[in-house]
Amino acid sequence: MKIPKYHIFVCSSSRIAGGPKGPCKGHGSSDLLPYIEEEVVDRGLEGVMVTNTGCFKLCDNGPILAVYPQGWFYGSVNEEIVDRILDGLEEGEPVDELLLA
Repeated sequence: MKIPKYHIFVCSSSRIAGGPKGPCKGHGSSDLLPYIEEEVVDRGLEGVMVTNTGCFKLCDNGPILAVYPQGWFYGSVNEEIVDRILDGLEEGEPVDELLLA
């Protein structure tokens, strides 16, 4: 397997000491995973990996999506925002107005 150009991480609200809890899970982050994967395939984006992850500790902004190795963090993510983020990846650019500072 090649190292991905973009590795998209989506918070699943899981904690080291226990199961999922927190705003990301409560706001549907687990539903975003299949949506993102389908969009990546439909758009023909190569070099993109999608993974769920534990808590980013940015709960006030959940659901959180991060793109690595670029280190782009996005908050309050939903399908519409995912579409904009993927549009940016197609251009090789972040969506600046959506980035968490």
